[in-house]
Amino acid sequence: MKPAPNIRNILIVGGGTAGWLTACFLASNLSLAKKASSSPDGISITLVESKEIGIIGVGEGSFPSIRGTLAAIGIDEVRFIRECNATFKQGVQFADWVRPAGAEGNGHYFHPFSHPSQRQGGPELLPYWLLGAAGSGKARRPFADAVSMQKRIADAHRGPKRFDDKDFLGPMNYAYHFDAGKLAALLCEHGKSLGVQQVLATVEHVQLDNEGAIAAVHTKEGQALTADLYIDCTGFRAALIGEALGSPFRNMNDVLFVDRAVAMQVPYAQPDMPIPSYTISTAQEAGWTWDIGLQQRRGIGYVYSSRHTDEARAEQVLRNYIGPASDGMSARLLKLNVGYRETQWVKNCVAIGLSGGFLEPLESSGIGLIETAAYLLTYLFPFNGELAPVATQFNQHMKERYERIIDFVKMHYCLTQRTDSAFWRDNTDPATIPHSLQERLAMWRCRPPNRMDFVTDMEMYPPSSWQFVLYGMEFQTDMGVNQFSYPRMEEAAKEFQMIAQMSQHAMADLPDHRKLVEHMCKTSADIQVARRA
Repeated sequence: MKPAPNIRNILIVGGGTAGWLTACFLASNLSLAKKASSSPDGISITLVESKEIGIIGVGEGSFPSIRGTLAAIGIDEVRFIRECNATFKQGVQFADWVRPAGAEGNGHYFHPFSHPSQRQGGPELLPYWLLGAAGSGKARRPFADAVSMQKRIADAHRGPKRFDDKDFLGPMNYAYHFDAGKLAALLCEHGKSLGVQQVLATVEHVQLDNEGAIAAVHTKEGQALTADLYIDCTGFRAALIGEALGSPFRNMNDVLFVDRAVAMQVPYAQPDMPIPSYTISTAQEAGWTWDIGLQQRRGIGYVYSSRHTDEARAEQVLRNYIGPASDGMSARLLKLNVGYRETQWVKNCVAIGLSGGFLEPLESSGIGLIETAAYLLTYLFPFNGELAPVATQFNQHMKERYERIIDFVKMHYCLTQRTDSAFWRDNTDPATIPHSLQERLAMWRCRPPNRMDFVTDMEMYPPSSWQFVLYGMEFQTDMGVNQFSYPRMEEAAKEFQMIAQMSQHAMADLPDHRKLVEHMCKTSADIQVARRA
């Protein structure tokens, strides 16, 4: 058998966050572009994108993994904060998800990014919280409040780090909110500094060879671009992996109902208003609204199911949420293609970003899936041209990760106690709940989730995230049959007390969130001035 030719050229089709993040990750982690200029064995990276295609920018939130990604590709945190209008995200606040607004006992729960506290040698706190060591009945503190300082810190408008903490480090775990368009521009500038070649053109046609692989992509401008490996970042269009190669798309609307979004950008009423360091997710009659605070504006949108409402009503729900600030403002409607391709690597083409799949913006899986795919491609990279075995592993990993994210997202919906609309009633129908999730919930009715329930390398969300959502949604775990396994009640009660006491010290130690962001922007500006001098 003739050996496969080595991979020498990569062509990324499509820009935006997916295209440029992938380009930066490849170029910085494997030094591909730098090798290409000095070695005959180097690999060149070219990205072709069209000025005619805008960035969807449905979500402007991220997961804590983005800190490692930014560090890996060589972007300073202060630069990112300044150039992307970014703020810090310490978690997600879910309002009205358990019961509708106005119902008795209604409120919100918090999904913090910091893991439950546990001193070395101390007891795991979740079982003892269930057994009442943090109070019982109405006196029991919410799980996130009992096991972590982060909710109280975020509620007090404190940031997750101090002024003098180094890049990507701080006492609290965190991610970011950011302007998606500005992030794409920053990644573009950084990618080109790493040696990635940019071609501004519109791809119109994909040419296949006799074996069904991609031979070239042809642009409206008359170019024929060729490569050894093609990366499809063309968004929902999926021009390479879908239109040309025919990889089927598995629609998940029978599980995750939302398929539309209507959004606005709303300025702050006052320029010095506090900036929440968390996404506010408020359940509505046919979906939920996101409310994200950036430096100068809020990004607000309503994600909804077109089977349970119409466009006019959806826009009215959004305007009702925003209030008078929405008067005179136009709303942007977005159509979402919820699902994924089980085969995201076909022959010499890899799909990354929306071309591979999309699972709605709840819990910010979109950026995380781009990170995962870029990481996998980099570390599985088939230098010798043997694509098939790498494609098999890539496809298996991405498929399983999508399946686990679907379970996690569906769990937010299916545990609701809301019966006030068809949307929420339909979400609790067992026919819409994946069997894998049903099995997990069945196990957790007599014991809490633990790390043995999860395959770490296949999970985007750690066990603590599942725990925060599960018990935020008031899931019931009966510990009566195994409470004898937890004899350290007194010790656990002291741990809960210590966490409450330490949170007061943390709030005094951590700065106001807006002031932290402003300090970092000024620091970045000062660095820029110093470099020019």
